[in-house]
Amino acid sequence: MQEAFIARGAFQCGFCTPGFVLMARQLLDEKPDPTEDEIRHYLSGNLCRCAAYPEIIEAVKLAARMRKERGLSR
Repeated sequence: MQEAFIARGAFQCGFCTPGFVLMARQLLDEKPDPTEDEIRHYLSGNLCRCAAYPEIIEAVKLAARMRKERGLSR
């Protein structure tokens, strides 16, 4: 997950990042191939004042693809 966040530039000030990383990890554990709407809904409880949402969404999509390619999805 961290690798995907770095690759997509999803880090801003870093205050909200740990919550997004943990929530995204849990999402992919529960649903290995989420839609963008599902990602947005799942992460909606964590707020980012730096407006990194597009990058965060892309990072979660990338992490899902990476997990699938590495055989880590359930």
